[in-house]
Amino acid sequence: MQKWKQNLEGIGEVALFDYDYTREGRRRPDPAPQLIAAHRQALQQRRATAAGNQVFLIGKSMGGRIGCHVALEERVDGLVCLGYPLCGGGDRTKLRDKVLRELQTPILFVQGTRDPLCPLELLEEVRSQMKAPNFLHLVEDGDHSLRLTKRGLQAAGETRNDVDQRILAAINKFVHGEGMRSLGD
Repeated sequence: MQKWKQNLEGIGEVALFDYDYTREGRRRPDPAPQLIAAHRQALQQRRATAAGNQVFLIGKSMGGRIGCHVALEERVDGLVCLGYPLCGGGDRTKLRDKVLRELQTPILFVQGTRDPLCPLELLEEVRSQMKAPNFLHLVEDGDHSLRLTKRGLQAAGETRNDVDQRILAAINKFVHGEGMRSLGD
């Protein structure tokens, strides 16, 4: 997220935090309630120092999923999920969709077309049943980390930076409420 922090600072103030398991060097994530509590605490600390500004929770994979849980309890202006892990462990029978169906907060999904943790047909089905305004920015040939294959980049005649700039433009439009239909819906 350090690289994304730099990129996102062109849109607005960015505050990063680490979950306890990451800070402690453990590989296994903490249980969801502990992750949600840590995320809420980081949000509350940020609010204490950033009075009156809009707040968007942006997370990669699990960070985005936990941010969705936090948005059920805390008021935020929007959510951006970079590679939402819809299928637990890539298993299509273990959908992590309940939180998405309960959301009221606008959300932008930034998804790679090759992401095994979020098959696009399943995401489309969930999105159609969501109450919250939801938008999708596709990263053609992108994996769960939104990375493209070298072959994909060469075929498109692009660089990684080109792809990242399109992602940032989509996030910027979402955050500023501009041209939401142009995000892929």
